[in-house]
Amino acid sequence: MTLDLRGGTALITGASSGLGVEFARRFANRGSNLVLVARRADRLEALAAELRSVSGVEVTVVPADLGVAGAAESLHAELGRRGVRITSLVNNAGFGSHGAFDQADPERMTGEIQLNVGTLVELTRAFMPQLLEDSGALVTVASTAAYQPTPGMAVYGATKAFVLSFTEALWAEARGTGLRVLAVSPGPTKTEFFDVVGSEDAAVGRKQTSAQVIDTAFRALDRADGGPSVVSGRRNHLTALATRLLSRRTLARTSARVLGGVRMAR
Repeated sequence: MTLDLRGGTALITGASSGLGVEFARRFANRGSNLVLVARRADRLEALAAELRSVSGVEVTVVPADLGVAGAAESLHAELGRRGVRITSLVNNAGFGSHGAFDQADPERMTGEIQLNVGTLVELTRAFMPQLLEDSGALVTVASTAAYQPTPGMAVYGATKAFVLSFTEALWAEARGTGLRVLAVSPGPTKTEFFDVVGSEDAAVGRKQTSAQVIDTAFRALDRADGGPSVVSGRRNHLTALATRLLSRRTLARTSARVLGGVRMAR
């Protein structure tokens, strides 16, 4: 059963590039109005102009840094002042860091946890009453990194494991409400992600396009009895399943080798 999004309003975070842009286009193509949130106002305005022209939907642009404490509350309050009611939420904003944990920049690490976990949870809680009033969607972007330890990207992998577990729990809680809840886990994707990370060492395997990832997400959302999570890409799916067959010790060591063998200094 195709998810009917006509006349609703989807809030999409991290909407200035990559998966966020593609999510915005797909929701607009289905007749959903949009709220686009990211730091880069010029990119948001360009995307908004495109979507208004092509799809004829209403697009609200809210430039904001979601990686700071209190950002979710501020965004919720701002949309309330504007009279914008949210029927779908796509928690896409996030970033990763690469390197040994003992060399991590504390400020960057705190921002990573805030954006990937703190703001995601706070936004979901703030808008949940509105989401439950309609039959829209709650989508979070997890990662194949959520399925095993990620030495060299320890904080990022842990945040995505949280996102996956959190979303699957909400899926169970939301059964029977009409709200479709889904965590989508991409593997390496052709976006700006690795530019922000500063290393390609974590890009294991062939990269998918943003369109392929969003295709996977919408196929899952269109199933009325769909599960709580989906991995994008057949190889990625099989790899995620294979992690269940290994001990945690073996899995951590194997991941360390695959991801470049990053070690702390002695």
